[in-house]
Amino acid sequence: MKTSFILAFVLSSGLLFSSCGSKQEEKEQEEEKADEAKSPVDALQAFADKAKEMGNREAVDPIDFRKLKELLPEKVAGLSRTEATGEKSGAMGFTVSTAEGKYSGGDGGESIDIEIIDTGGIAGVSTMTLAAWSIAEIDKETATGYEKTTKIDGYKSFEKYDNQNKSGELNILVADRYLVNVDGNNVTIDQLKDVLKDIDLSKLAGLK
Repeated sequence: MKTSFILAFVLSSGLLFSSCGSKQEEKEQEEEKADEAKSPVDALQAFADKAKEMGNREAVDPIDFRKLKELLPEKVAGLSRTEATGEKSGAMGFTVSTAEGKYSGGDGGESIDIEIIDTGGIAGVSTMTLAAWSIAEIDKETATGYEKTTKIDGYKSFEKYDNQNKSGELNILVADRYLVNVDGNNVTIDQLKDVLKDIDLSKLAGLK
């Protein structure tokens, strides 16, 4: 997702809304069991509470995109980084910082893109719109693949993969502010998951 598209999308959605391991793994399993035990009413209330929480967040000045670029690995899944770019852009009071890394060089035509976005400058409803899956529960299968919401390192994430095309994506929302998007072609879903292991999510969560 390119920054220009993000801004256009956020601006339009913002106008629309304004007008109307171990212990960690055990913890995640317990949370998943708790989620399964919720009644439809409880699930709906949790959805509403999360939407309200994110909607009430105030926008802050996004960090320097160079700090985001520092989190882009030199290599992922055996592929070398061929390009690393970043920018801070905005319009009408909406601002985001973005860093993007492109990786290729495999024998099978593999390619992976990593995008890290600081949505601090479009907090609230706009962030929620960009990561609508973060307040939803998705579990879907198709003839060739699947898509589902899950948790990675305790953070809500969205996973989508097509077995036929060997392409997929992982999206994760860190600290209700940073979006990490990993897209890949001619790769396995396990390779995409390994990419996230090469990104210091804890450090990202602590950036201010």
